[in-house]
Amino acid sequence: METMQGKVAVVAGGTRGAGRGIAVMLGEAGATVYVTGRSVRGNPSDLGRLETIEDTAEMVTAAGEVGIPVRVDHSQESEVVGLFERIKEQDGQLDLLVNDIWGGESLTEWGKPFWECSLDKGILMQERAIHTHMITSYYAAPLMIERKSGLIIEITDGTDYRYRGNLPYSLAKISVIHLAQAMAEDLRPHGIAAVALTPGFLRSEEMLDYFGVTEETWKEAAKQDPHFLMSETPDYIGRAVVALATDPQIMNRSGKAFSTWGLSDEFPFTDRDGSRPHWGNYAKEQGF
Repeated sequence: METMQGKVAVVAGGTRGAGRGIAVMLGEAGATVYVTGRSVRGNPSDLGRLETIEDTAEMVTAAGEVGIPVRVDHSQESEVVGLFERIKEQDGQLDLLVNDIWGGESLTEWGKPFWECSLDKGILMQERAIHTHMITSYYAAPLMIERKSGLIIEITDGTDYRYRGNLPYSLAKISVIHLAQAMAEDLRPHGIAAVALTPGFLRSEEMLDYFGVTEETWKEAAKQDPHFLMSETPDYIGRAVVALATDPQIMNRSGKAFSTWGLSDEFPFTDRDGSRPHWGNYAKEQGF
């Protein structure tokens, strides 16, 4: 794996899932990683999950570098300001921002047309999954501009603008793809890149719980959904992030949307078990 020694990264929304995998793999590559989110020990977010930012930060440190947990509600501007003031004071630099803030798990109403969905839930999803990214990038960018270097990665679902089965969900996921594209234009003169990145079928903690399996027994979930055999661990997207962050030609990619499976065709990274799940090829074979 390429080294990120001496680099400082923020994984916004690093409590679990893709964010946790990204943070840990950045630590393995040598970066100092600030892990932010709302769930801390003794005070979980309204999602009610057990994972915390402290857990993730400890995993980053165990992987090889320093993980620093900072409780931040990214919808609160003052808390985001405090985060980047702390980073500027302690480290004097910011090399990578990964926007993985989501919080829409309980807000998506699958199988309903938009006029039958809760309007309040749909709007809250946009506030959690888009506005937070805008606020965070707004205060992160100046630290990168000072050094004429940096990368912002928007984590999303999919690489295009096609409908994703639910209007609020589609709007949230497509919006951050365009957010990366638009930021790229403003940041290009300063030598800073912005891209979007999607995982395939992510084998997150929540998905494992949904199927009633563990990471050791995950293949048993194929009895309920055979597509799960093509799932990938959060480490896979973490290694994709490291590949992008260490790519000397990253400015040529700025403004574009990428996938874990597509990047695995270009870079020599694998999933945790040495495999290379390719959701793109699988989807074509299945006629998705």
